[in-house]
Amino acid sequence: MQIKDLIPWARKDHAPEPKSEDHNPIAALQHEMNRVFEGFQNRFGDFDWPWGHGEAKSDVVETNDSIEVSIELPGMDMKDIEVSVTEDMLTVKGEKRIERQEEKKGYYLSERSYGAIYRTIPLPPGVDGEKADASFRNGVLTIKLPQTPEAKAKVKQIEVKKA
Repeated sequence: MQIKDLIPWARKDHAPEPKSEDHNPIAALQHEMNRVFEGFQNRFGDFDWPWGHGEAKSDVVETNDSIEVSIELPGMDMKDIEVSVTEDMLTVKGEKRIERQEEKKGYYLSERSYGAIYRTIPLPPGVDGEKADASFRNGVLTIKLPQTPEAKAKVKQIEVKKA
């Protein structure tokens, strides 16, 4: 069954589907809706409108002396962003609200755009949250979290040998 089968004018024969005794139309509709949304998610990624979990791109990179997190926050201002860090978690919250009204001869335009982001990023042991630094430029939030000297000292290089 496809979505078009649920719409009478979309069927070629315009005839209703034959019903069987064990056919439950509500269960069939639920099954079909699940299939449609799963197909959408598989094709386009995990959305939660208008930004959601997959929409605000984020990168986490570990350098020799720090963890660097970059998150794209288009349309947000610095005052709309809140960053907090605990010993094992980085949290970024943000909200944008854009309202535009325009009235000219013959028409009235009113647009509103709202969006929120809430990200929690687990941090590895040895990150010094007290010395964290955040900057916001051109819609990209960059957070640098330095590693403690103890964490850097625990790194051991392993020689790779030919088998």
